[in-house]
Order: sequence, then C-alpha cells, then structure tokens
Amino acid sequence: MSRCYALIVAAGSGERFGGSTPKQFRDLAGVPVLRRSVLAFLDHPAIAGVQVVINPAHRAHYDAAVGDLPIAEPAIGGATRQETTVNGLAAMASRDPDHVLVHDGVRPLVDAATIQRVVDTLAEHRAAIAAVPVTDTLKRAQDGMVSGTVDRSSLWRAQTPQGFRYRDIAAAHRLPGAAGLTDDAAVAEHAGMAVAVVDGHVDNLKITTEADLARAERLLSGRSGTESAAMGAADLRVGSGFDVHRFGPGDQVTLCGVAVPHDRTLLGHSDADVGLHALTDAILGALGEGDIGLHFPPSDPQWRGADSTVFLRHAVDLVAGRGGTLRHVDVTLICERPKIGPHRDAMRSRVAELLRLPLDRVSVKATTTERLGFTGRGEGIAAQATATVGL
Repeated sequence: MSRCYALIVAAGSGERFGGSTPKQFRDLAGVPVLRRSVLAFLDHPAIAGVQVVINPAHRAHYDAAVGDLPIAEPAIGGATRQETTVNGLAAMASRDPDHVLVHDGVRPLVDAATIQRVVDTLAEHRAAIAAVPVTDTLKRAQDGMVSGTVDRSSLWRAQTPQGFRYRDIAAAHRLPGAAGLTDDAAVAEHAGMAVAVVDGHVDNLKITTEADLARAERLLSGRSGTESAAMGAADLRVGSGFDVHRFGPGDQVTLCGVAVPHDRTLLGHSDADVGLHALTDAILGALGEGDIGLHFPPSDPQWRGADSTVFLRHAVDLVAGRGGTLRHVDVTLICERPKIGPHRDAMRSRVAELLRLPLDRVSVKATTTERLGFTGRGEGIAAQATATVGL
C-alpha cells in the first residue's frame, strides 16, 4: 500500500486580505482556517501524515491554530510559492513518501471525497489535480469593450489538492524554469508529466478576501447568499450528554474549565470536570461518534489527571473535520454546593473561549435536586448538556 502524505502550503502573508492576522489563521465558524485544512487530511484514512509550511514570523499564530495536533514540525517557507513547496517537499524526504498531495492552507472546505478521488487517480497517473469545469460564459475584452467570446468547453478551474508521485514532483521543482510557475501542476507539466483532472467541488473555495471568508461561513452554516432558499436548511444535529463525579478530599473543583474553591474535590481519572465531560459527550452524540470513554478510555494511563479541555477540543475537531460548525451549547450543573451563581459568568466565558463561540451561543446554568438523591446529599455533582451542530 502506497504511503501518501499531505503538504499544506500556508506561508503566505495575505496582503490582499488585509488585517493584522494572516488569512490562514483567521477564525472560520469558530475554528482557524488552517486548522480546518489540516484536519481534512489528518482525519482522512488515505493520508499517512501532514506537513505544513509556514512563514517563521507566523509561528505564534501557527502554534495557536494547530500546535496541539499530531503533525510534523512545520517547514519554513521561501520567498515564492514555488520555493515554499520545495522546502516542504524537502522536509518530507525522511518519511520516504510514495505520493504527496499539495494543498493550499486557505482552502479549508475541501471534502473527503475530493481528496479520495485525487489519491485513487495516482494509482494510474503520475499527477492529478482537483478541478471544476468553467460554467460561466467567458468574454475577451479590450479597452472596456467585448472583443470576443472564449470557448469554455475544455476549460477547468484548478483547485487543490494536487497529487503527484513524490520523487517526480520533487525532481520537477528542481528543473530550470520551474520558478515562477503558478501551481504545482504547472511544474509537473513543465517537466513533461501528463496531469489527470478529477472532479473537485464548487465549495472548495480559496479564501483570498473578506468576502471569501464570509462565503465560507455561509456555506458552513448551510446557507449561501441568494442560493439559500434553493439549498434548504442545513443538516442540524442535536446531541445530549450526562456525567457524574463523586466528591473526595480536596479544596477546589473544576467546573466548565474554571477552578472553584470548595471544601472537597471531584474524583475521576482525568480532572473530573463534570461540565466539560457532559458537553464533550453532547458534541460527540450530535456526530454519532459514541462517548468520551470511547475516545479517551479511562483504562489508558495517559489520560490520568488530564485537562478536560483536551477532550472538548477533540470533539470540536471532529466537527470541523466533517466540514461542520458548532452552533450552540447548553450546560446544566446539578449540585447543592458549591454555589455556581458567583462563577457562572466565568464558566460561560471559558466555554465560549474554548469553543470559539460568541457568548450568546453558550449557556451555563445550575440547579439543585431539592436535597433529593446523591447530589442532594452532597455526595457529588452531575451535569447534563446539549449541543447543536450544523453539518
């Protein structure tokens, strides 16, 4: 079985986009653009690993966006797109890949089927690109006037990923004349390779301007401007979660990511954050992905004492990896003590921060059981949560 790696090019400065944050690190429906791009390949069964190429000046942005993901140390980009790709290919050499898929870091909506089509085509061809046919009538113009109509029947709009046999494309980039070519397929053509075209997807847009980012937001929410009526409602999923932890000796509890002083603590294999555990289960439930124990078994010692934000981030990444967006969450903490009211705003803000959601899409509240049951007797804390996900 061939080993196929993804090379994600994300070293651009984004002058056309504007703003202090490069476009590949901007938030898209609560998840950084680059993180969505990386997850699309990291979660794909045909991809053995991911290599990102960045501008070293963006290292802090990179670490915040994808630093926690199991991918290689980033390669350093060059002065041009072609130099950047060369550096990325060189960084992958020690892994001895058979194939490589080169992808723009600012195409965060690439779907698994498009990736698979490119991978499958490489079994018979040295190079393959995702592309969509040109459907608009094309006009040639001069001095503001139409001078002719262009035959569009054989025209395609190139996208990424673009796939190649690793050694072939690495050698092609070293040939005289490769510098300055607009994409890796052009480099392959320059080297005499035949490049196959496979169907891409119209939603696999490249984010170049604020308008592109806004369009991507609409696509993720199931609405695309004037096309929304024809597309209909998004696939909305609602998941629920429930968790319980008992008290033990200690002086504080962690609830929804906030340390709350108390005369006892909650016991568990991780940090026993009952609120985040219920919320993680709710998100997993909306995806049909089982529960937290399936993804982080309590029998695994690596999760002993783990920060529950790791579990929550994993669930959010699963949403992003399926091209979805988290819409709203609601957490209810059930206990007699400690009193939640004084800490509710801090909990709500922390959950919103972790999920990259607006505050008005996060609810945290508390109730008691009127001194009935184990929570009423002060033996522990329970939590229930719901999460709404758009896919």
